[in-house]
Parts: sequence; structure tokens; C-alpha cells
Amino acid sequence: MKLNRSFILALCLLFSCNESKEIEIKDFFSLEGDVFLLGEYLTDLTFGLHDIEISSSTESTLLIGIHGTSSDGYEWVYPLKTLNNDTNVVSFFRWDDGSCPDPSIDILLNSIKARLDQSPNLNRVILIGHSYGGLLVTTLSEAWDIDVPLHIHSVAGPLKGIGTLSSLCNYQPPSSLGAGISLHQWRTIQELDGAFNDLDYDPQVVDIKNSSVTRLPKTYKGNKLGHNWSISWVADELSKEE
Repeated sequence: MKLNRSFILALCLLFSCNESKEIEIKDFFSLEGDVFLLGEYLTDLTFGLHDIEISSSTESTLLIGIHGTSSDGYEWVYPLKTLNNDTNVVSFFRWDDGSCPDPSIDILLNSIKARLDQSPNLNRVILIGHSYGGLLVTTLSEAWDIDVPLHIHSVAGPLKGIGTLSSLCNYQPPSSLGAGISLHQWRTIQELDGAFNDLDYDPQVVDIKNSSVTRLPKTYKGNKLGHNWSISWVADELSKEE
């Protein structure tokens, strides 16, 4: 009996195959929209940078999605599909979101350097960080020492600091941006964001010189635009610019 490729992939995901497998963008479509299964696949990836499509020499931009704390992965499926085009190499960075960001910043920065060395055609980097991932990529701007433009998008990122982050990790948000770096802060409405609505301050609000800010609307495609939907809304906006 022959099993089709989609069914084999589904079995592999459900029963945690022993061998690590790189996800590819075509797998997003072969599972017929099962975003929770694909999300599990993303979060089961080993820590590090993973291409989720087969790249070619025609692409010029390395685009990386960076998840937040305790991500289920499903919130990234639509955005990664939406941002995949002929000029972007779409990748996903899995990191230890239960610890301070500095070690993972070093890993991401070194991974980007290695990726650019491997593919000289890549001459621009876009980082899209959600929630704690937004804090990670914004902090990475202070360590950026690569001679290519860097575009950072912090989506629902608690850039002001939250919980014990400041005391345990010595976290301070950057006050300005270096040459060749842009930062766009995409902020949810705090009262609608389940990650922030019980706080007596909005951890997304911080002044970073030369960054731009967009406050997201209340709804998206008929749904309340809360914490996880924010990435999809931003992906739609960014796809209009490509």
C-alpha cells in the first residue's frame, strides 16, 4: 500500500520521528492547512536558524521569524507563507525563550553571518520578532556589526521590559539605532492583548530614537486582534511593501 507524502509527514510529526528533518515551505501546503500540526513542527525544531524553503541564487533577502515565549508555533504558519516570495529566503529561529536573551542573540548573529557567507547574493536581512522575540531582535541591533542593511520588526514586543527581565538579565532597551538599521515597533492595543492586559503599564511603549511605531487596530478579519493575531496582521502589511 502506498502512502502519500502528506500522510507520511503527518505521521512523522505526530509520533516524533527520531531523525531531525528540516521543514520546507512546500510542507506548509501539503498538510492542507493544519496550522496546529505545522506549528508543532516549528516548535520541535532544534535551537538555531532553520531555512524553511529551498533557497536559490536569485533571492536577495534573508527573512527570519523569531518566536516568543512558550510559542505553539501555529501563529507563525500564515505569516511565513505570506512573506514567502521570489526575493526572500524565509527562515525560522528557534531559541531558548525561557532564559535571558543575550546567549541566543549571539547564536542568531553568528548564524546570520554564516548564512550570508554561504550565500553572497543575500544583501539584506529582515528580522521579525514576536513578543519576547521582538525584544531579542531589538536588542540584537546593538550588536549588529555586519555590513548589510538590517530591518527589524518588533511585533507585540515588551521592549520596555517585563517581569524580572531587567533584574535577572540586566536588560535595558537600546536608546537609538546604528547606521544601516531600521526598527518598526508594531504595538497591540494593551487591553486586547492577553499577554499584557493585566499589567498596570504597557510594556511595548519605549522611546527608541529613529524607530517608527504603528499601533495595531482592534480587529483583524473579524477577530479580536490580540497577541498572536498580531503577526498575521503585520505580515499582511509587510507583504504589500514587497
